Amino acid sequence: MHRILIRYGYAPFMLVGVNGTAVWLTAVGASKLWLLGLLLVAVSCSFAAERVLPYEASWSASQGDVGRDAAHSFVNESLILVSVAIIPLLAALVPAAGLWPGTWPFVTQVLLAVFIADAGITLVHYVSHKIGLLWRFHAVHHSVKRFYGLNGLMKHPLHQTLEMSAGVAPLLLIGMPVQVASVLALAVAVQLLLQHSNADYRVGPLTRVLALNEGHRFHHLKWAGVGDVNFGLFTLVWDHLLGTYSYDPERRFTSEVLGMAAKPDYPVNYLAQLAEPFKASGACHAPPVNHEPEAQEQPVR
Repeated sequence: MHRILIRYGYAPFMLVGVNGTAVWLTAVGASKLWLLGLLLVAVSCSFAAERVLPYEASWSASQGDVGRDAAHSFVNESLILVSVAIIPLLAALVPAAGLWPGTWPFVTQVLLAVFIADAGITLVHYVSHKIGLLWRFHAVHHSVKRFYGLNGLMKHPLHQTLEMSAGVAPLLLIGMPVQVASVLALAVAVQLLLQHSNADYRVGPLTRVLALNEGHRFHHLKWAGVGDVNFGLFTLVWDHLLGTYSYDPERRFTSEVLGMAAKPDYPVNYLAQLAEPFKASGACHAPPVNHEPEAQEQPVR
């Protein structure tokens, strides 16, 4: 019974329950410490769901990467929290702050922020697979060999900052209030937990609309050209428009098909990963055209 609850109830609990609680707490003026508490609840539930109903059992065991991924998560989540904290200062410098629809219901304001942020983050993610300089930093994220919640924030901090800036800058220019930004920050963290989760949950037809783990696994296929799909953070709307949507419900994933075929020896140590983009021998170019072997089943687009 608990496996059925996780399969069909885990995603709604995270997307509606955790995010919805964040919206309600913020709307009634509760302390932002409650949002940190919700984040801890989300992380705990993520690990519990992966333990009870794993997609791939071997991904539930540490591969010597938990400490590294924890460091990535701590640094990158801290950067997000700092960016939220300085929003009042930035808002004072923005002349068009009055454009924000502050009279809308708070939940609608949050959904607007999610929609706009999703567009900016998806665009930077997309071009990071096309422009060599950006790929050097984004390659850190593509070195993962397993899916589990904590590696959603396994990103080079410079690339994380660039993605978030692209998502948040348009919102700041039209005067997004710090309350909305706080909920958006939590929603990003929740989404990354879901998107990289090893929990074998289901969302039915919404698989083709929401950027969750079933679709995002295709993005991490190690063959360049094959993995240049499903770039969205919150939704796959922009992928449908860009022509980069891909999904095959029959496809099965293991560690052997994840990572980077062009650089299988990518560093696994945290500090080494921070330094790798600055090395001449690093992943300094966009992924080469190195398609998946014909023996492997191709994703259906």
